[in-house]
Amino acid sequence: MATHSVTAHRPFPLSHGTTTLGFIFQGGVIAAADTRASAGGLVACPDVNKITPIHSHLVVTSSGSGADCMLWERILAREIRLYQLRHRRRLSIHGTAKLLSFMLHPFKGTEVCVALTLCGWDESGPKLIYVCSDGAKLQGDVFSVGSGSPYAYGVLDGGLRWSLSKEEAISLAREAVFRATHRDAYSGNNVDLFHITDQGWSQRQRENLKEEYYRDMGRRAKIVEERKRMI
Repeated sequence: MATHSVTAHRPFPLSHGTTTLGFIFQGGVIAAADTRASAGGLVACPDVNKITPIHSHLVVTSSGSGADCMLWERILAREIRLYQLRHRRRLSIHGTAKLLSFMLHPFKGTEVCVALTLCGWDESGPKLIYVCSDGAKLQGDVFSVGSGSPYAYGVLDGGLRWSLSKEEAISLAREAVFRATHRDAYSGNNVDLFHITDQGWSQRQRENLKEEYYRDMGRRAKIVEERKRMI
């Protein structure tokens, strides 16, 4: 008896968009992201969490399909917890990234769309590692992922340096996300920010970017007025 496979087609093509970033400085690791979930031209949800704590010293920023990212974050958190129970120690950030890469590699070429940046601290210090759904694994000092990343990189490249203070690093991350959401239609609403040190992660209170936009417009208006007075 012949069987026929049935394929469910989406009512419209989905466009994945977001702005996530992470960087290392002398005070630890900063992870930041916007909170807008989009489906094509639709703002599906303005208040999603794109930064997820995995354990006390590790958070991941997510970009791609929301459902895929949530699933793999839960799988990763489970595997890390099982490892800790079995070996009585946390898996290193590099080991965590390697594990995630191995788990994702079989899905290369499928519609699974996951891009996670691991931002954490282990025995060898701060770590920042990017892993995506084809199994690629990249380690670096700064990553920005998503449709807003070119705008975020423009801010980060101009202001990022190792000697930043905690306050300066937080301000730079906020500015990078804000500028990206101002120019990228698929990013917006709020900014979430985490700071990771050898003591663990801490979360900054979520900020509404609309208020930041009007503050920025006010600053620009004052600069224009001052220039007019000088002429």
